[in-house]
Amino acid sequence: MLRTFAIRLICPKCDFQSWSTLPGRKEPLEDIFRTAWDLACPNHGGQKAFPKEALELATPESPRAPATLAETSVRGKKAVPLKAKPAHKTPRSSERVNWKIPVVIYGFTPRTGAFHEETETLQVNTNGALVILRTPLELDDRVFLIHKASHMEQEMRVANVEEHSYDEHRIGLAFKETVPGFWRKARKRPRLEKSLRVVVRGTDRNGNPFVQSARTIDLSRDGARIDSVGFLTAVGETIEVRRYWRKAKFRVVWIGQIGSAEADHVGVHALQDEKQIWGVPLPEGTAPKPLIDRNPSKK
Repeated sequence: MLRTFAIRLICPKCDFQSWSTLPGRKEPLEDIFRTAWDLACPNHGGQKAFPKEALELATPESPRAPATLAETSVRGKKAVPLKAKPAHKTPRSSERVNWKIPVVIYGFTPRTGAFHEETETLQVNTNGALVILRTPLELDDRVFLIHKASHMEQEMRVANVEEHSYDEHRIGLAFKETVPGFWRKARKRPRLEKSLRVVVRGTDRNGNPFVQSARTIDLSRDGARIDSVGFLTAVGETIEVRRYWRKAKFRVVWIGQIGSAEADHVGVHALQDEKQIWGVPLPEGTAPKPLIDRNPSKK
């Protein structure tokens, strides 16, 4: 019987990783794990890598629960099916407010493989959100959410699943850690769309120094969005951006998702407020509105 597997590969030269599906395989799961497979790394091109994780996917011809390699001995013992998780709801730690915010949800599930879905929130609170998705998810699945307006990204846990229609589900998502400002209604500073040639200097994901020519996409008084450096750096890293003779330090606060239109973009926050290197007038900003009025009785 032919079987379908999913494998997680990590580039041997950097931390890039990707899930791949292997349909129509005759070999057992153990042999899949022992084989080096092709990986297209955006940093280093074609590579060979052994799976860090491998699992068998249920198919219509074999509708059994998937078995992960962690449950399968390399010595050939029989795999143990995953136990069904009890249907329960995780209580909310703060009240939700009705707020439609465009978001992107993406990740990987053993049932559907890699997925990427655009939707909008129905409700939000300081600990998560409620959305409608076509992709079937289960309690405690891990996914990633991108706030399309701010480009901020967070890992989320599926805390609640309810049927919405024949092909859609209401999914309650919870942050790994509380992020009070994630759903803010406005940026701290308004942005100006402006393409400027800059030079970016920093350290890549392998610890090697790099110098990269790039262009800004938009600017604000406390940061910018820059194209052509997304694959070189990581969130939290410090980079130097130079415009003609002016230069300043910035911290990388987000990186565009691989496979999206923003895959090579980075969002940076200024570390030297006194330095304005752009040479163009920037709009003034106002403080963001809070997510929830914590003192509704005081007006």
